[in-house]
Amino acid sequence: MKDVIISDRQDITRIGIETLAGRTNKMSSILFADTKADLIKQLVSYPEAIVILDYTLSDFTSVDELLNVGYRFSLSRWLLFSDELSYDFLRRVTMSSEAYSIVLKSCEVEEINMGLAHVLRGERYICGRITNQLLQSQKPVSDSLDHILTATEKEILKEIALGRTTKEIASNRNLSFHTIITHRKNIFRKLEVNNVHEAIKYAMRAGLVDLAEYYI
Repeated sequence: MKDVIISDRQDITRIGIETLAGRTNKMSSILFADTKADLIKQLVSYPEAIVILDYTLSDFTSVDELLNVGYRFSLSRWLLFSDELSYDFLRRVTMSSEAYSIVLKSCEVEEINMGLAHVLRGERYICGRITNQLLQSQKPVSDSLDHILTATEKEILKEIALGRTTKEIASNRNLSFHTIITHRKNIFRKLEVNNVHEAIKYAMRAGLVDLAEYYI
């Protein structure tokens, strides 16, 4: 059973999402938060809660502020439920944490229900319109990796981008943990990136990893 915190300043939307959420049998309580400060207070009391947030109507001043709250309450899961979200915001959120699911208010009720169901199961959900928006906005540079990485390095980069750990990659390829660490360091050096998130972005821009595959 999950506690749900709804943070949405539109009364009609708040009532609607409360009704949909209340139809499930996986909730212990439904709480409300009008401001970021209220939301944080609720999360202090319910750190494993599901947060349903209209980001565009909230008083979060930046995506970094939102992500920082998510990192602070690392056991929480989030369903961002808004009218419209920018491409840059979507890229940052989807590539920074698996804790954030996204559904637009313009989606059909069936898809909104699907998003709720996934989040309540602890799974990520990205609605079809957001997935299409991200796919259409990609600017792949398909030839770039061929001139930078070896075939093995490209395969390992893809596995990293798909979320596999160093230990998993080593096991799948019958290589030692330290060998994969060396490959990883070489990949980061050649791509001039400093962390996994930057490496994933590079892999996506190069078309090595399809966004639809990344969300599975």
